[in-house]
Amino acid sequence: MSSSIISIGLSGLNAAQAGMATTQHNIANANTPGYSMQRNVQAAAAAQYTGSGFIGQGANVSTVQRAYNDFIGNQLLQAQAQASQLSTYQTQITQIDNVLADPNAGLAPAMQSFFNALQTLSNMPDSVPARQGVLSNAQSLVARFQSISQQLTDVNTSVNGQITNSVSSINSLAQQIAALNQNIVVAQGTGQPPNDLLDQRDLMISQLNQQIKVSVVKQTDGSYNIFVGNGQPLVVGQKASSLVATPSSSDPTRVEVSYNANGSIVPMQQNNLQGGVLGGLVAFRDQSLVSAQNALGRIAIGIADSVNQQNQLGVDLNGAMGGNVFTVGTPYLGAAGNNIGNAVLSAAITSASALTTSDYTLQATGGGSYTLTRLSDNTVTNLAALPQTVDGITINLASGASVAGDTYTLRPAANASQTLAVTMLDPNKLAAAAPILANSASANLGSGKISNGAVQAPLNANVQAPVTITFNAIVPPATQPTYTVTGAVPAVGAPIAYTPGTSIALSYNGWTAQITGTPAAGDVFNVAANAAAVGDNRNALLLAGLQTRNVFGGTTSLQGAYDQLVGQVANTTQAMTQSSTAQTTMVTQLVQAQQSVSGVNLDEEAANLIRYQRAYQAAGKAIQVANTMFDTLLNLR
Repeated sequence: MSSSIISIGLSGLNAAQAGMATTQHNIANANTPGYSMQRNVQAAAAAQYTGSGFIGQGANVSTVQRAYNDFIGNQLLQAQAQASQLSTYQTQITQIDNVLADPNAGLAPAMQSFFNALQTLSNMPDSVPARQGVLSNAQSLVARFQSISQQLTDVNTSVNGQITNSVSSINSLAQQIAALNQNIVVAQGTGQPPNDLLDQRDLMISQLNQQIKVSVVKQTDGSYNIFVGNGQPLVVGQKASSLVATPSSSDPTRVEVSYNANGSIVPMQQNNLQGGVLGGLVAFRDQSLVSAQNALGRIAIGIADSVNQQNQLGVDLNGAMGGNVFTVGTPYLGAAGNNIGNAVLSAAITSASALTTSDYTLQATGGGSYTLTRLSDNTVTNLAALPQTVDGITINLASGASVAGDTYTLRPAANASQTLAVTMLDPNKLAAAAPILANSASANLGSGKISNGAVQAPLNANVQAPVTITFNAIVPPATQPTYTVTGAVPAVGAPIAYTPGTSIALSYNGWTAQITGTPAAGDVFNVAANAAAVGDNRNALLLAGLQTRNVFGGTTSLQGAYDQLVGQVANTTQAMTQSSTAQTTMVTQLVQAQQSVSGVNLDEEAANLIRYQRAYQAAGKAIQVANTMFDTLLNLR
């Protein structure tokens, strides 16, 4: 009997000792990231049958369990992936918001100064200092465009570097998870759960999930299979695959993520890279950074195009028709590195008004035809043959031929703000005056009046050619007066009938004018070159008015386009900040819920230490009693 009591006491000592060891392990790892509280699972040993019934044989520690809730764990993974993406997106877009909305370093003050200088020129069209002021402010405006463009380029370079670093972290974590899978499978062969290894793997998965959203599938052997993107397997049992970050074959300014499938690099759909830091970086770049670069470039193209066209409609101080004030680079059109054909394509902006802020993908469909996809809304346009013009962009085939499946990346405005430059260096060449002057002959008897006229065709060689409009008497059998036009190119033949008292719209040689009132027979109106144009400010006024003229699609001005860009970035920044804050709060709540299950409570562990200490002492006392009983038996005579 005493030996049985000793065995039972020994089992109690072992159970209490195991409890103290587990408790001390919990206390030691109370601040270890990813650690889950552990508890001994204790069961009664098989009882021994006696004539008096079944007598217990003590206790056994059957296993050590970790406190872990799979449901909360999965919720936390999903929330963390979304929180990381939103936080990353918010951090990046805040940089753009700070650049564009800066009241001193933003584009708005430079644009305002440039148009103020044009307004000053309209007040003093013959002033060389005023003209020089326009060119100086034009240079400042270009410098501001280039400065902002460089900052956006720097952000893009930083994003590329962060994408590369994130991919490296993902690959490293995948290797570690695969190694832990192997160790866990081996350890579980003992029939007992390797709790610390399981915690380490869960922590690695959490860290991986904060880089990119993962899908975890548990296998029967205890290993985890992990999938990313559109179902690409990153970890399968004890084998880890990898992602690859490489410059885009069609746009070297972009780093794209591909999947390494047993040595074969397969490009991934970038919009499938959801969640985590990587998802946030890709989403920010493709949704906000590219849009901001394109919007800024479109404004640069709009300024260059509208100012150049309007200056070409005027006359400079030398009496010559105006030329270009600005120049801007051509659109980027890059071929994919795996194209088979040898086609050389080019693109040119033919209508700044029709430009959008989108990038495009051009794909050959065979037989010289292509499809052009506008990436902002996935609108597809079929191009039967080149050249073709879509959204103000003319695409040309310079040489060679494409093969069906060949793809090209078209970025019409991305580089415009960086390549914008002032080409006019001589202030005398600013065309402040209108090239034509309309007047009525002093001998006219009727009440007809002619407007100053407006030039419509830039650099038209005939625009300054003299045109004379002469009103004729009614010659029976005619019953309606007529007028004759001479000097028009092409020539106007027969006299033109008109109804007295109605206005007459004139359009010849690249200009338009209007005669109102009632001209009398013999009245003459002349439209000729503006010989005394030094003090004329009509074209300067039109140049200054470009600030508020709707140059984009007939609905948006230059200033309005910039305001839209600033407002869009500001709204996105605010939305991301709010979403990120809300998601972070959700993560905090889930972490608290998880810790309520898995976290170590030091007060509880201190109580457990006392409990196990008392149990150990009691078991020892039972052994001492058994020993006394055994001594008593030995001392019997």
